[in-house]
Amino acid sequence: MGADHGIVDPCVERTNRQPIAGGRIRVVEVMATATNGGAQEHVYSLVTRLNRERYDVRVVSLSHGSSVRRLEKAGIEVNVIDEPDDRAAAQALAELLAPIEPEVVHNHMYRAEVVGTLAALLLGEEGCQRPAVVSTVHSSRIRCVDDRQTLRQLTPLMDRLIVVSRAIEQKIRDEGRQGVPVSLIYNGVDLQRYNHQQPCCTLHDDYSIPEDSQIVGVVARLEAEKGHRTLMDAWPLVLFAQPRAWLLIVGEGSERNSLESQAASLGIADRVVFTGRREDVPAVTAALDVAVLPSYREAQGLSVLEAMALGRPVVASKVGGIPEMIEDGISGLLVPPNDSEALAGAIVRLLSDHPYADMIAKRGHDLVHDRFCIELMVNSIEALYDEAAVNLRASEGALAE
Repeated sequence: MGADHGIVDPCVERTNRQPIAGGRIRVVEVMATATNGGAQEHVYSLVTRLNRERYDVRVVSLSHGSSVRRLEKAGIEVNVIDEPDDRAAAQALAELLAPIEPEVVHNHMYRAEVVGTLAALLLGEEGCQRPAVVSTVHSSRIRCVDDRQTLRQLTPLMDRLIVVSRAIEQKIRDEGRQGVPVSLIYNGVDLQRYNHQQPCCTLHDDYSIPEDSQIVGVVARLEAEKGHRTLMDAWPLVLFAQPRAWLLIVGEGSERNSLESQAASLGIADRVVFTGRREDVPAVTAALDVAVLPSYREAQGLSVLEAMALGRPVVASKVGGIPEMIEDGISGLLVPPNDSEALAGAIVRLLSDHPYADMIAKRGHDLVHDRFCIELMVNSIEALYDEAAVNLRASEGALAE
């Protein structure tokens, strides 16, 4: 069959939307923290790709951090409200928003859901336009009893929940969050950036890794839920089967000292490199022979998608939203969480069987293009913004008549 030239590939061509009366849609993204992580990467990818002719977008962060500087460098207006008390932060946010008159407040992460929603309600109580409230649930973390109660009370006052995987959709059901429409929108990867990414050519020199070595890497915050400890336990088994293997741990976090001590106690410190934060993560990932994400819980696992987009074979834990991205044995290898033997076996298999690893990598790459490109994510969120703005402007018109 010939190609259907009438089909538009959303990963290549931008969706053309009908004009909306009333000028640009005013959107404020609220981030709970400005540290590095999947949620912050999501916000950055979103706001730098929104159509500026259609959307007037700015960001408010509830803490200082590197993500604020990155957004500002990209030309995004960012305000920081560094107030630890939620009620006081909500009041400060409402005061900041009042002259802006946003039509959409889009919250990211738990504290932003609380503060952003309270601020929107305060605007309405004070006689200002009450914006539509959209909240994206990025984390698979199990909230404490008080937090769950707060979310149950606030959720019916929101206008839309976005979940980044079906696993997160189940999580919010388990938490009793009801009374609001829910949209499943997967995180996406910038294929234009990752399809043409060259591997980091200095990696071996940077860390004195022999040129004939095989490099396995994990890109993740150094926090307990990311499963680095299991990967450490697996590494002696990997080295027994593949003596030329090196482990690259990319990222920063509270577990670094503990993980370095674990590596020393296992006698593998000379084959484990802690890179700390790298500004060239795509290039580093492209240089890996195998990418690993050994998490104990995971909302979706953006670093897995990025590795797949770069054509790297992936081993990941069968938790949270990861199985929604990887078909075991086809587009990656899935292993039980906290199972060092299974993790080692999967890594060794990909390091040993190069044709199989290449096949896994190719299928993973194609899957990302079909289902997880950044354009699909942005288009879906833009559609929600448009719907909210149309409804808000229609209600304003009705009140004016």
